[in-house]
Amino acid sequence: MSQTVTRGKRLVDHFEIGLDAPICLTWELTYACNLACVHCLSSSGRRDPRELSTAECMTVIDELQRMQVFYVNIGGGEPTVRRDFWDLLDYATGHDVGVKFSTNGSRITAEVARRLAGSDYVDVQVSLDGATAPVNDAIRGAGSYATAIRAMERLAEAGMRNFKLSVVVTRNNVPQLDLFAAIADRYGAQLRLTRLRPSGRGADVWDALHPTAAQQRQLYDWLRERGERVLTGDSFFHLAAYGDPLPGLNLCGAGRVVCLIDPVGDVYACPFAIHDAFLAGNVRTAGGFTEVWRHSELFTRLRRPQTGGACSSCAHFDSCRGGCMAAKFFTGLALDGPDPECVLGHGESLLALRGSEPAPRPAADHSRAAVNHARRPAPACDESPLAGLEVIR
Repeated sequence: MSQTVTRGKRLVDHFEIGLDAPICLTWELTYACNLACVHCLSSSGRRDPRELSTAECMTVIDELQRMQVFYVNIGGGEPTVRRDFWDLLDYATGHDVGVKFSTNGSRITAEVARRLAGSDYVDVQVSLDGATAPVNDAIRGAGSYATAIRAMERLAEAGMRNFKLSVVVTRNNVPQLDLFAAIADRYGAQLRLTRLRPSGRGADVWDALHPTAAQQRQLYDWLRERGERVLTGDSFFHLAAYGDPLPGLNLCGAGRVVCLIDPVGDVYACPFAIHDAFLAGNVRTAGGFTEVWRHSELFTRLRRPQTGGACSSCAHFDSCRGGCMAAKFFTGLALDGPDPECVLGHGESLLALRGSEPAPRPAADHSRAAVNHARRPAPACDESPLAGLEVIR
C-alpha cells in the first residue's frame, strides 16, 4: 500500500507537519528477553503482565491496515518469545501489513528459517554488536555472537536473501566496520547501522560506549563511500554537518512519520524516547491507535513549525536539524539545542556545563533482578522512509 502527498512541497515539508499514518511504526511486543544487552533501549528482561493480548494485537493490526501503514518494525525484548508471535506475524501479513522483526537469533531454527525464506512480506534483522565474539559478547552476553551467526547461517541456507545484519555503533566496534560488511556479504545480508542512544540501560553505558569525535568522522566517511548499500534510516543525520548528507531521513520524525507502541499499548513519539514526556496515549483507549496518532496533544505539538532554537543560526542546521531528540533528552540537554554528539562540538561543551546534574531516566526498568544493567536495542526504520510514497501530479 502507499500513501500520497501533494506536489508543490518538498517531502521533508510534508514530514514536518506529519502524515495521516506513520511510515515506519515500531512495535515492541514484549519486554521479555533471554539476553541482557548493556545498551538496551527498553531495559528489557522481564515480561510485563499487562501486555496486549493476542486479540488486542490483532485489533491494532486491523487499524494499521485501515490506515495503510507501509510496514511495522517488531521488536522488544525478544519478540519471538511470545507464544503468539508467529500467529501475529501471519495475521499481519495476511492483512496487508508487512513485518520487519528484530531478533537475537536464538529462536531461528532451520525450520523457522525455511518458513521465513518462503514469505515475501517478512524481513528479519539479526542483531550483532561486534564483528568478533569478544566485542559482541561484552555487550550482548556470553554466547550471543555464536547464536547470531548460527541464525544467519540458517537463513542463508534456507535461501533468504537481503535479511538485515543490524549493528548498534559503539566505540568498540567502529574499527570493525569492514568486518561487519564482510559478514553481511558472507550470508547474503544487508548491513544496517544504528546509533547508540543514551536511553534505557543505554544511559548507564553511553559515556563509555558512544563513538569518539574522531570515530564519528570515520563513520561518516565510511558511510559516504558505501552510499545506500548500508542502511541507516534516520540514525546519523546529525553527521550531515560534516558536509554532504547521508542517505535517509534528515530530520527527527518523532510523532510526524514514526512512533512506538510498547508492549502494554502505550504510544510514544519515538522508539528511543520511552519516557512519560513523550507518551502520547494508549491503544486501549477510545479511538485506539488511530485517535492517538491523529489527535493526541503531544503529536499535534510536535507537528507544529519548529524554530530550531540555539541551532537555527548554524550554517549546517538544514542538514542536521539539531540532531536526535532522544539523545538530547536523556543527556539532560535542551530539546531546542544541539545534539550531544554535535560534530562541531557544541553538545560536548553543553554537557560539560551541565556537570553532575542528573539527566532524565525512563519511568520503568524491566531488567531482570539478577542482571547487571543489560538489554537489546529497539529497532528503527531500516530503509528509506521515502519508499512507497507517490507524488500526486
